[in-house]
Amino acid sequence: MVTKNSDMHLQWMQEHFDVTIAVEPERRASAIRDEGSRFRCVLTNSSEGFTADEISALPNLELICVQGIGCDNVDVVAAHRRGVVVTNGAGSNAVTVADHAFALLFAILRRIPMLDVFARQGGWRSQISPLPSISGRRLGICGMGAVGQCIARRAVAFDMPVGYFSRSPKQGIAAQYFPDIRELAGWADALAIALPGGASTYHLINLDVLRALGSDGYLVNVGRGSVVDSEALAATLTSGEIAGAGLDVYEGEPQFPSFFPLCPNLIVTPHVGGWSQSALDNSVRRFIDNAQRHFAGLPLNGVI
Repeated sequence: MVTKNSDMHLQWMQEHFDVTIAVEPERRASAIRDEGSRFRCVLTNSSEGFTADEISALPNLELICVQGIGCDNVDVVAAHRRGVVVTNGAGSNAVTVADHAFALLFAILRRIPMLDVFARQGGWRSQISPLPSISGRRLGICGMGAVGQCIARRAVAFDMPVGYFSRSPKQGIAAQYFPDIRELAGWADALAIALPGGASTYHLINLDVLRALGSDGYLVNVGRGSVVDSEALAATLTSGEIAGAGLDVYEGEPQFPSFFPLCPNLIVTPHVGGWSQSALDNSVRRFIDNAQRHFAGLPLNGVI
């Protein structure tokens, strides 16, 4: 059983599997109720997830695959209790997300969207202060998984010293490890968030961390919106306690936080960091490969 995908991607899947498409909630509920014993594998995404009740209603379920990074809204505990394997597509969109992180960083440091409006209104450079440069700035990365490592590699091209925070040091990473996220924020000129959501990372970027980043510091979030305390971010942006922020994710998405429009030094994109054709293709190929490997008794990628 699979959730929404393009016709092309569904065709790819149908070349290998007997596929039931269940996009609308009503169709999903009826498929589970009326055909539940047929399904051995479910393909979902972190937004739609898969609940404990849905898992319990599929007696022959063996595998849940989540397209994209993370496994938000999938009841992993209930799955494991049933012996169901859960995987995600971590790494399948890492290149696209890392590119977007740098696009946000460039856009907010060089104030590209604001200057576009300014120039269209007849403004000229003599009316504004010099803009900050990017090369040579210290980049702190929160989360050194596939996305964080792609961001770090791109930083090298701009002569940016890299420091990072993660649960433990990573072998083979040529960057300074910080076990404390506030310490990393105090060291960095720009902080890039590439962390998953969940209880362990909820509001990890709080008022203290933002104040440690400082009035010349910039924040970019391409991880999960829940990692950043949105009210604290809005407060530090409006007070000038940090210089600016670029967000691809935010709390309560897709509803836009009511206090963000008051922040002129903020740019936001609608969770499109991993939204490219190549990334979507990669995620479907990952699912097909993992499902084939699972039913052949082979090791899987991205096991949660």
